[in-house]
Amino acid sequence: MGDFLSSVVPPGLIDVLSALIPPVVVGTVFCAFVIKLLRKEMAPRRMDGSLVSNDGAAQDATDHKGAAEVRETGATNETPIVQGGERAESDGR
Repeated sequence: MGDFLSSVVPPGLIDVLSALIPPVVVGTVFCAFVIKLLRKEMAPRRMDGSLVSNDGAAQDATDHKGAAEVRETGATNETPIVQGGERAESDGR
């Protein structure tokens, strides 16, 4: 194989290619790892931090819909939580 390659490619180019192949392989593996890590970290998550998967997204959405609505009702309008006849601190201002 080396004889065929040396007969087709100029001698200086073989040295350049042999010097460039290891950094290209290492760079490709590094980039693939970084892309895989970023895709995993940027995946959509639920409020509890668990990953949303495509295969069970519809089933989980129906299971958690009632609980999500209960948690979000108090925070959606951003009104302070007061008990009974108490007033919030900002009401008197």
